[in-house]
Amino acid sequence: MREADGFADVQIISVHYAPEPTGNAPYSTSLARELVRRGRTVRVTAAHPFYPGWRIYEGYGGWTVREDDAGVRLTRLRHFVPSRPSSVMRLLSETSFGFRAALSRWAPARVRILVSPALFATAVAMARSVLLDRGTPVIVWVQDLYGVGLSETGGGGAATRVVRAVERWVLARATRVVAIHERFAAAIERDYAIDPGRIDIVRNWTHLADQPPPDRARARARLGWEGDAIVAVHAGNMGVKQGLDTVVQAAALADEQGSRVRFVMVGNGSDRERLMEAAEGVAAIDFVGTLDDDTFRDALAAADVLVVNERPGVAEMSVPSKLTSYFTSGRPVVASVDPGGASAEEVRRAGAGVVVPSGDGAALLAAVEEVGLDTERAARLGAGGQRYRREQLSKEAAVDRFEAILDSSAGAARSRAPASNGTASPRS
Repeated sequence: MREADGFADVQIISVHYAPEPTGNAPYSTSLARELVRRGRTVRVTAAHPFYPGWRIYEGYGGWTVREDDAGVRLTRLRHFVPSRPSSVMRLLSETSFGFRAALSRWAPARVRILVSPALFATAVAMARSVLLDRGTPVIVWVQDLYGVGLSETGGGGAATRVVRAVERWVLARATRVVAIHERFAAAIERDYAIDPGRIDIVRNWTHLADQPPPDRARARARLGWEGDAIVAVHAGNMGVKQGLDTVVQAAALADEQGSRVRFVMVGNGSDRERLMEAAEGVAAIDFVGTLDDDTFRDALAAADVLVVNERPGVAEMSVPSKLTSYFTSGRPVVASVDPGGASAEEVRRAGAGVVVPSGDGAALLAAVEEVGLDTERAARLGAGGQRYRREQLSKEAAVDRFEAILDSSAGAARSRAPASNGTASPRS
C-alpha cells in the first residue's frame, strides 16, 4: 500500500518516535497507539530514531521506510543527523526533516497534528499545509518553546527574535494549540498573542505501564545498589538546559564530606561526554546508558531519591517529562530548579518532593541526604507523587482530552467548508 492510499482519522508529524526513550517520543508514540486502540486510523511521519545520542540507532536508516507499529501506519524518513549537535547543526537537522516530510505524499486526514519541537520541521510542515492543504485542520502540540528557552539559557538578539517570529507564525496558523502545562498556555497567549480560546491544555503522562512499582530490595540487588548508600538517580536527557554541572558539583562535595550519597546519571544527551570528563575522579557519581523500560522502572524504584536539575535561569518553559515517570515510581523527588518556575510548581502541587535553588550543589546534596535518611518522609512524598499521577496525569484522561480536541477541530473545519466543496483538497 502506498502512503497516500486510504484515509486517516489523524496524521501525526513528529521528528521523534519510539524506540527513542526520552523527549517527545514517548508521548507521540503513546498517543498514536492509544488512538489506534480506540478504533481510529492513524498515520505517523517520523524520523529514524537518533535521540538523545544524536546517532541513528542500529538497524535503522533507510531513505523511506514504512512500518506497522501496533496498528499505526508509520513512515520513517531519513534526515540529516549531525554528530555534534550545535545550534546551527540542530537547525539544519530539523529543517532537513521538515522538507522531507513536506515533500512526501500525504494521505487525506481528518486532522493533522504537528509536534513541536522540532520547531523548524514543524514550520516547514505548516507551510505545506497552508499552501496545499488548507481544508485539513492542524493542531500544533507544544512540548517546548524555543524562544523562551533561548532567553532563559542566555540567548538573545537577532537569533531569539527570528525564533520567536517563526513560533508566532506557526502558532497563529494552527487550528488549535495544545500546551502541556498552564504555564506554557499562559506564555503562548502572552508572548505570541494567540487567542486563549484556541489553546488547550493536555498534561503529559507517564509512558511506563500502569502497574505496581518493582520490589525495592530486589531491584537494588539486581542493579548492584546494595549497602547503605543513599542512591540519587537523575534519569533522562543530559543537555545544556539540564545544567547538570550542579550534580557533578554535589557529587564532588559528597566525596569531600564522606557522604553516603551516590549519584547515578541514567541516559544520554549532547552534554554527556563533557559531564563525564568533568566528573573524572569523582567517586560519588556514576553514568549509565539508556535503559529499557523494565530496567528503567527498576532504577526508579530502587533509588532513595530522584533528582530533577535545571540550569539557573530556566523557569517558565520547563516541565521535565521525567516527572511523570518519577511520580509513578513512588519515590521522593529533589528538584534543583528555579523556586518560582514551572518545575518547582509541579513538584509542590504533587506533594512529591522538595525544591532547592538551581545551581547550588551544596543545597542539592543536603536535600538528598535529608530526604534519603528520613524513610517516613520519603514514603509520604513518594505516595503524594503516585496520588497526583493517578488523579492528574493518567494516559486515559489525556487521550480522552485529545480525542475531544480532534473531534472539535474536525467539526469546525466541516462547518466552515462550502457546501459545494468535495472531500478532497489539493495534495502534492
